[in-house]
Amino acid sequence: MEFIDTHTHTYDEAFDGCEDEVIARAVAAGVSTMLEADIDSRERGRMLALTARHPGVLRHMIGLYPGSVRDDWRDEIDALEAARTPEAVAVGEIGLDYHYGKEFAEQQKEAFRVQLELAAQWDLPVNIHLRDATGDFLDIIEDCRHLHLRGNLHAFSGSWETFSRLSRSGDWYVGIGGVVTFRKASIAAELHRFPLDRLLLETDAPYLTPVPHRGERNESSMIPLIAAEVARLTGESLEAVAAATTANARKLFAL
Repeated sequence: MEFIDTHTHTYDEAFDGCEDEVIARAVAAGVSTMLEADIDSRERGRMLALTARHPGVLRHMIGLYPGSVRDDWRDEIDALEAARTPEAVAVGEIGLDYHYGKEFAEQQKEAFRVQLELAAQWDLPVNIHLRDATGDFLDIIEDCRHLHLRGNLHAFSGSWETFSRLSRSGDWYVGIGGVVTFRKASIAAELHRFPLDRLLLETDAPYLTPVPHRGERNESSMIPLIAAEVARLTGESLEAVAAATTANARKLFAL
């Protein structure tokens, strides 16, 4: 079986000195491709250097993470535009995050709109980070319907109703990660409503480690654990989940 991790941060400092071993373990577990999500200019160089060392296995996105948005966000947008190469598979991870407060909410919304426009201009999908800002997010997406956006909501923990509303404004998928294995996770109860042709697998490594490894550092080799839980919750075979999510990732990200 082949899997694709559609959202990871193998370049994160949590992996310093062992990135190659982590990637080798993932490949041995059947994870053929890992998509590295961009954060900001401070981490981008490390991400690009690592993906260059592992061509084909690692692919990268380019974007400004909402938690990195400050008053200098326009400089960050200039930096990501300058760093864009034909190898980028998506604009991400971008979006809105009010979990720690709304001090920079207006700047986040402006930066988000600009990056959606860039994605349309570059004909790339978007990889969305959304936390505690669903109303503003949907308002912006609906206002940008004319951009004909496509993309995915990473670490999706929302409802079928939210996804249905979103899907009226573009071609959207949901990224399912380790949270689906957590006790009382809301997405676990909703997952049976989502067709396989809308699902992607991800880790968000080094974060959101699936059961039974919670408390440990996450890595892409744990994708089969997430796939197995998706199979259990949807009543599909593991083989079917692997085949569908891999095909979905290849289609969305033009892999």
